[in-house]
Amino acid sequence: MSVDVVVDIAKAALWNIIVTATPVLLISLVVGLLISIFQTATSIQEQTLTFVPKVLAIFLSLMLMGEWMLNNMTDFMVKLWSDFSVYIGS
Repeated sequence: MSVDVVVDIAKAALWNIIVTATPVLLISLVVGLLISIFQTATSIQEQTLTFVPKVLAIFLSLMLMGEWMLNNMTDFMVKLWSDFSVYIGS
């Protein structure tokens, strides 16, 4: 297996990680920003006020997008395993 093949696999894996994790991270970011704006407007500085809604939003997004995320990761692994003989031969 050449260095180019390893670099290509690593690039594909990192891109897959980014694409799979981005929706959940964006939802967490938006919820955190909205809660921060609410805290600033009301002068409430309770720590659990940011934590609980973000956790709930992340759980909800995982329930809604979990199948897509799992399919995305599974497709990547199937592609890697189906090309396994090519990697051994190069």
